[in-house]
Amino acid sequence: MKDKKNIKKNVITKLLIGILFIIVINILSSFIHFRIDITSEKRYTLAPATKKILKDLDDIVYFKIYLDGDFPPGFIRLQKETREMLNQFRAYSNKIQFEFTDPSKISNQKQREDFFKQIISEGVNPTELQVKDKDGYSRKLIFPGGVANYKDKKVAIQLIENQSGKNPELALNSAVEALEYNLANSLRKLIGKSKKKIAFVEGHGELPLLYRQGAIADLSEFYVVEKVEIDGKFSSLTKRHPVDEDSTNYFVKNNYDAIIIAKPTEMFSRDEKDKFIIDQYIMNGGKVLWLIDGVRASMDSLQSKSQTVGMSNDLNIDDMLFNYGVRINHNLVTDLNALPIPVVVDNSGTQRMIPWVFMPVLVPTAEHPIVRNVNLIRTEFISSIDTIEVPDLKKTILLSTSQYSKAYNAPVMVKLSYLYEQPDVKQYNQSNLPVSVLVEGKFTSLFRNRIPQEIATAPSIKFLPESENTAMIFVADGDIIKNQVQFTSGSPVALPLGFDKYTQTKFGNSDFILNCIDYLCDDSRLFELRSRKIELRLLDTQKTENKLKWQIINLVIPVAIVILAAIVQYFARKKKYSY
Repeated sequence: MKDKKNIKKNVITKLLIGILFIIVINILSSFIHFRIDITSEKRYTLAPATKKILKDLDDIVYFKIYLDGDFPPGFIRLQKETREMLNQFRAYSNKIQFEFTDPSKISNQKQREDFFKQIISEGVNPTELQVKDKDGYSRKLIFPGGVANYKDKKVAIQLIENQSGKNPELALNSAVEALEYNLANSLRKLIGKSKKKIAFVEGHGELPLLYRQGAIADLSEFYVVEKVEIDGKFSSLTKRHPVDEDSTNYFVKNNYDAIIIAKPTEMFSRDEKDKFIIDQYIMNGGKVLWLIDGVRASMDSLQSKSQTVGMSNDLNIDDMLFNYGVRINHNLVTDLNALPIPVVVDNSGTQRMIPWVFMPVLVPTAEHPIVRNVNLIRTEFISSIDTIEVPDLKKTILLSTSQYSKAYNAPVMVKLSYLYEQPDVKQYNQSNLPVSVLVEGKFTSLFRNRIPQEIATAPSIKFLPESENTAMIFVADGDIIKNQVQFTSGSPVALPLGFDKYTQTKFGNSDFILNCIDYLCDDSRLFELRSRKIELRLLDTQKTENKLKWQIINLVIPVAIVILAAIVQYFARKKKYSY
C-alpha cells in the first residue's frame, strides 16, 4: 500500500515538474528568439544586412502578395517560400504584416479585368500559364509578385522575371534564390531616408536626353539622377572644403555616389582637364559606369544607304582606361546569336525578320550578382574588351558574346547585303569574347608622376596618387543604355529601356544597368544576396516511376514503426510494473 502511495506521489511530482518546465521554456522563448538552420546553403538564415533593415523599421510594412490560388507545383513552391520568408521577416520585426490574395477569384469578368489592370499599373507583370481543369486546358494569368506599403510609400515586387529561353523550373528556382534580396530590397527602397545621387556626364557628345530617358526613368525610382558637364571645373564632380575657417588644408568630398559616362562621341579635352577631374573623382572613391563604343557605327547610317564604314572611336581616353586595367578594342564583334531586324525581301515590300550579326544578343552566364538571373541583353555594334594585368585590381568578366563570334578590326565595312547571305559558321570561331568587365580595388592615378610638383602638392587641389578601394564597370557598347524611340503623331516618344519595337520583346538591359548602379552604390552589402544559390532538389523521375512503392515507403513504414514502438513500450511497462 505504501509503495503504491510512493509511486503515485512520484508520478504527480514528475507531472508538476514537467508542467513547470514547459511554462519556464515558454516564458524564456518569448524573450529569446533563435533557430537552427541545418541546410547546407543556410537558406533559412537571414543575412545581417536584412536583419539590420528589419531592425530600422519604425512603422508597419504591409506586403500584399498576389500569388495565391490554384497553381502548378512550381508556383506553389514559390508561394510557400515567399510565405516562409515573410514569416522569417516577422520573426525579427513585429512591423511586418502580409496578405496573400488571388486576383483570379473575382467572379465578375469586368471587375476581374479591372483588378488585373490595377495590378499591372502597380508594376507587377503577369505570367500566362496553361492549366488543366474539368473542361480541359485553359489559359490563366498569374501575378508572381506584390506590393509593399510603408507610410505613404509603395513599391512593386516582381518575384519572377521573364527570362527568355530559360527552363521554367530553373527560372522558378532563380526566383526562390532571389527571394530574400527582392523582399529586403523593397524594404530598403521604402525606408531609404535619402536617395543616393548619381549623374550622367555630359559635354563629350554623350547620348542625347531623348535616348536615355528610359534609363533615367528606371534609375530615378531609386536614385536622384542628375546631369553634370565637367567643362574643366574641379567643382563639377568633387567639392573641396577647408578643414576649418583659418586653415589652408582642405578635405575633398565627391558630389555623386556614381557617375555614368554613356556613349561619348567627342574627344575628352585635349588639355586633359576633364580626364584629371574624373581621375581624381575616382581616387577619392568615386564609382564609374563606362559605356564606351570602340567603333563608330549606327543603324541610322544604314537608313538611307546600303552600307557604312565603322571607324575607330577615338576619345583620347585609351590611356586612362589602360591605366585602370582594361582596353576597349577598336573592333566590331559579330555574332550568330543576334537580334533579328525587319528586312524587305521582295518588290512587293514584304518584310521578314532576319538576324543581324552586328547586333549580338548577350546571354548572361557569369555567376556574379550583377548579371545573375538577368534576361538576354540587346546590343548594337559592340566591341570586345581586353583586361590588363595591374597589381591590386580584381577583374570580373560580366558579359561575353556567344561561342559563334568574330571580331573585325576598324575600319569595318558594314553592308546590309550581309543579311541576305547565309553565314558560314566556321568563320565565327572566336568564342566568348568579353564585352563587359567589373574592376575593383585600389586604382593608381593616371596623372601620377605626370603633373608638375606645384600641382601635386597644392593644398587646394589635394591631389591623390592612389585611390581607396573602389569599383568601376566597363561596357564596350554605349547602346546598351540607349532606349529606342517611336514617333507618335509626328513626335518622338522614348520607349522603355531594353524594349525592342521590332520584335516587341523586353530585353534585360534595364535590369543590367540598375544592377550595375546598385552594385556600385550599395554599401549595405545587401546586393551580395543576389549571388545566393539554393540547390534545386528535384525528384529523380527514373526512380519515381514506381509510385506505389515509394508511397508505401513514405506512408506505411513510418506508421508501422510507431505502432511497433508502442507495442514494445506496452509490454515493457507491463513486465516492469507487474507483480
